[in-house]
Amino acid sequence: MNKSGQTVKLSGRIESIDALRGFDMFWIIGGTDIVRGFAQGSGNRLLQSLMPQFGHVSWEGFHFYDLIMPLFLFIVGVAMPFSFRKRLGRGDSKKEIFKHVIKRVVILFFFGMMTQGNLFEYNWSRLHIFIGTLPAIGAGYLVASLLMLTMNQRSQVVATSFFLLVYWVLMKLVPVPGYGAGVLTPTGNLGFYLDHLIMQGFLPEDRVYTQLLNIMTFGSTVMLGVFAGYLLQSNKTGREKVMLLLDMSIGAMVLGLLWGLWFPIIKHIWSSSFVLFAGGLSYLLLAVFYLIIDVFGYRKWAFGFTVIGMNSIAVYMATHLYHFRNIGAIFVGGLARWTGAWNDCVQTLAAFAVVWLILFWMYRKKTFINI
Repeated sequence: MNKSGQTVKLSGRIESIDALRGFDMFWIIGGTDIVRGFAQGSGNRLLQSLMPQFGHVSWEGFHFYDLIMPLFLFIVGVAMPFSFRKRLGRGDSKKEIFKHVIKRVVILFFFGMMTQGNLFEYNWSRLHIFIGTLPAIGAGYLVASLLMLTMNQRSQVVATSFFLLVYWVLMKLVPVPGYGAGVLTPTGNLGFYLDHLIMQGFLPEDRVYTQLLNIMTFGSTVMLGVFAGYLLQSNKTGREKVMLLLDMSIGAMVLGLLWGLWFPIIKHIWSSSFVLFAGGLSYLLLAVFYLIIDVFGYRKWAFGFTVIGMNSIAVYMATHLYHFRNIGAIFVGGLARWTGAWNDCVQTLAAFAVVWLILFWMYRKKTFINI
């Protein structure tokens, strides 16, 4: 992990990438709870009717909140062409870059065990090695790195398509003992079976998210971001890039919906149709952020997101290891007798304010924690 307190040159960055990363993290570190608290406090029926969108679907289908994790992986991919070009430009060999990739993957898995893998229970029987968002990012990042370091861009597209197709074929045609082939129920699908066969004892009994077989589709999600990064690196005009991102968005979403007729959109198994549909929405959000921030030059509105996005891994770890609501309660806990139905919203806003002010201080000090 590299902590730099030195001056970081922000000019020349594609600021929309940092802002979009911060937008994604906002919902993870408190945005969702703020909206829920506001809906509860206001009693607004329209807002309350939208609340299901701020939770995951039980199995098949798609809610807004189901976009948060794939968008995180997608943004990792968007940044990779810039990072790799910078390292190659300063003289690093592909071997050196790959060593750095392996280091980052190991750290992501370790962080994943810290936040969602029960590492600090110091109980081997409770340890979860490959579970949650950070190991998924690590696996996807590793796959995308291998493709980028060994293939040209056209071959990378072919390989990504191959992964999505192979995953579909395996999930539909390989029989699962006791269930048969093509079963996509929470406990009858091939991914669930392989996870519990290979990682027996290292998974929660009630876990229905799959991991091992999804290395292909995690990698595919990151690669969709890589393709966007290549486009942003190109010599095309800003408006041309936006139009192409929109074309990619429409194409991916339509293909995802069509594929979903045979291989449903299911986040829990990271289905191929889910990869494309979520990727299409990610392209759309990137197009909007890039157009407003980098093409039109309207940056001030996104500053709050940028502050979060510049230290995304740090804030993810911090908010998963510590309840900042405890600090916020120091300042607003005594208001409970007056806030009534708004109390949860006030408490959540206070916790988020504490987190954001810490990030703002780090931003002002130009301290950015990366791995």
